[in-house]
Amino acid sequence: MKRSLLCLSLLVAVAAHAKLPAPAPLSDEAKAKAAEAAARAAHGGKVAAFQLCRSMDVAAANHFKTAAAMGKPVNSATDAPACVDPGAFSYVAPKPVEGAGAHSPAATAVAPPSGSAPSSAPTPAK
Repeated sequence: MKRSLLCLSLLVAVAAHAKLPAPAPLSDEAKAKAAEAAARAAHGGKVAAFQLCRSMDVAAANHFKTAAAMGKPVNSATDAPACVDPGAFSYVAPKPVEGAGAHSPAATAVAPPSGSAPSSAPTPAK
């Protein structure tokens, strides 16, 4: 009974896996949204680390104050780095890559492309 149930579940799993469509390629808009979401998540991690650092500083200050009030020796010299505030979230989307080998437009011409002499002028003989 257990063997037939195992074979049946294996058969269903293989059949379900075989019917899955191939994942669609991401559009440029979806890639941009994913990049912004990743940047937002990274900033959230920095904010969480800053808040943890601040709370640890408050807890340490409270401990030192309580220990000093009780007359216990306090060694408050620590080598902990200062908490760095990550600031507000700001995201600047990168410029899209030019597609199909296109190039930026040329600069606007401010002078004619040639000088006063025509390009087909004969060179003087020596």
